[in-house]
Amino acid sequence: MKDPIDDALNSIMGKRNNYTEEEINRATARKKRYGGTLFENLEAVTGRSMAPSINIDAVSLEEEINAFSKELSDYKEDNQKIVKENTCEVLSTDDALAEFSKVFEKVKETVFGQDEFLKKLIISFKRPFILPPEGSMAKNTIYITGRDNTGKHLSLRTLVNALREKRILKSDIISEVDLSLYQSADQEKLFLQDLYSALNSKSEVILFENFEACHSSMAARLFDLVTTGKVALNERYVNQNGQLVNVPNALSGETVGALFAKDKYLVIISEKPLEKLADKFGALFINALGDIVETENLNDEALKKISEKEMEELKEVSEKKFKFKLTDAPEIINYSVTLAGKNRGLEGILSFYDNCLKALAQIKLEGDYPANTNISLSLEDDNIVAKIGDEDKKKLFDALPTQYLGELDKVKAELDNIVGLKEIKEYILSLEEYYSVQKRRKEAGLKASEVSKHMIFTGNPGTGKTTIARLISRYLKAIGVLSGGQLVEVSRADLVGKYVGHTAPLTNQVINMAIGGVLFIDEAYSLYRGKDDSFGLEAIDTLVKGIEDNRDNLIVILAGYSNEMEEFLTSNSGLKSRFPNVINFPDYTGSELLDIAVITAKSKGYTIDEGAKTSLLIYFNAVQAVRSKDAGNGRLVRNKIEDAILNQSRRLSNSVEADLSVLASEDFELDDING
Repeated sequence: MKDPIDDALNSIMGKRNNYTEEEINRATARKKRYGGTLFENLEAVTGRSMAPSINIDAVSLEEEINAFSKELSDYKEDNQKIVKENTCEVLSTDDALAEFSKVFEKVKETVFGQDEFLKKLIISFKRPFILPPEGSMAKNTIYITGRDNTGKHLSLRTLVNALREKRILKSDIISEVDLSLYQSADQEKLFLQDLYSALNSKSEVILFENFEACHSSMAARLFDLVTTGKVALNERYVNQNGQLVNVPNALSGETVGALFAKDKYLVIISEKPLEKLADKFGALFINALGDIVETENLNDEALKKISEKEMEELKEVSEKKFKFKLTDAPEIINYSVTLAGKNRGLEGILSFYDNCLKALAQIKLEGDYPANTNISLSLEDDNIVAKIGDEDKKKLFDALPTQYLGELDKVKAELDNIVGLKEIKEYILSLEEYYSVQKRRKEAGLKASEVSKHMIFTGNPGTGKTTIARLISRYLKAIGVLSGGQLVEVSRADLVGKYVGHTAPLTNQVINMAIGGVLFIDEAYSLYRGKDDSFGLEAIDTLVKGIEDNRDNLIVILAGYSNEMEEFLTSNSGLKSRFPNVINFPDYTGSELLDIAVITAKSKGYTIDEGAKTSLLIYFNAVQAVRSKDAGNGRLVRNKIEDAILNQSRRLSNSVEADLSVLASEDFELDDING
């Protein structure tokens, strides 16, 4: 394979005068023997002089090439050093097997509370030394599972580092392939390029994550890789500077026909149980796995060791970066363990020490402390207290930048100010209690039940569906259910493409924008225009898959008229089961519309006089009795207030002493009761 750095150097000459690499090499060799400039020797070798159309100072260009050549040579040296640092000559099989016996003690210095898991993980890497794979099969395919924050990734990284130190592996680099990046069929070429890069890298370990989120076409490729050791390419691909490139017209001798797993460990990491992996890939895939290893739930002893290690690192960083000499009390270690909660894992401990580090950094920024200032930490009334030098004690976390904690109260206040919708508001507020209980169950080591969070809003226009959707997104963010809290509002035009192959990427793009928040699809029934609407059906199918793949961090709300939504739910067998929460938004009463009018006017800096209120109440009651479905509800109110403000402006244009903030009866046009 050609060196891309040499290619870059040769391209200088190629671009300047279309000389080939061979001609440049011959000219360089001739120059060393006979002297002269590079260009004189190029002319002698090729019989071609420099093109007269190119006005170049040959001497300066040669100096440029020489300088660039030296720069690239230095870069290549540095690059070779990096490669050498990350790779090594490995031991023979017998010597490697002897070294495996020493690996466990090395790894358990870093990974605590996972002794049985580590022993099984080491066996999975030892297996191919006892039973070498045949043909192009991977050295081993390993499934690592277990609860979040139990050290799956840390264990793998630590073991690979130890195996490289013992010269059992050539490299300690782990190539990672995030399968969640490939959620549609049109991303298959990108997946193959990334897989090719991983399989042809110096790394001997390829890590696959988020298997449940990848498209079925990518799952099929991974199935082939694990069960047969190779992925056959059914299109023409070539290797261009280490990259796999699809070139339909490539010569057969230049093509890459397949990707091979030979000499690689394939590792899949997930918190999902083995049954979920089987559901995705099937029994043959599971049978092809060499080892299935599961982490244990961390006990208090393991958590304490982790906390002690984190404390030592906190001391080292504090002394190195902040010039603080940090001392600790044993109760700090024990306190951090309680933050992990029963069977919760590392999250509580790591977050605690992260906050300690941030607080110490803030103290350093705000104060002028000499080097080697002593800081002692202690626990007083469930608060971490710091004594800095000769200063009085103070709560350590008071140094952290103030976090905004009022979003939940703000959302509740906004919800309370919305007119009507009593049952809907009660439902939303009940979500806080439900998710709070589920969180407590999870922290107690109990199974947390999962209910579908997706909703259908039915009702006429202007009944508050979008407003409530926006508040729900912020509300669930505030109580920790969603990570982002954004509302992405779309319609059919944002999801359905204009040509074949356009719809799925368009829909996936919208879904990706909404992850962490709420995807609100207004007039959702417009996605289904009958069985012949292939584009609409493709959007619905893609939406259903996106919901399933992101069920922990995405809420989808479909909005529309009741009857039309019922028909829409029949368009896909998976729709109805995923949207059990159907919330009907009733039309506002005349009295509620008047309340909305008063609030809307106030938000714009106006009040409505009592006479106008009486007229508006009569008007709103009459409109809702005659044509509530198409009158607009809240939109009707907004339009009437905006028209009244314009009418008041005309009425008061010549009245200097009039009250500019009052909307009177004559400002409202109320003669359209029947539309």
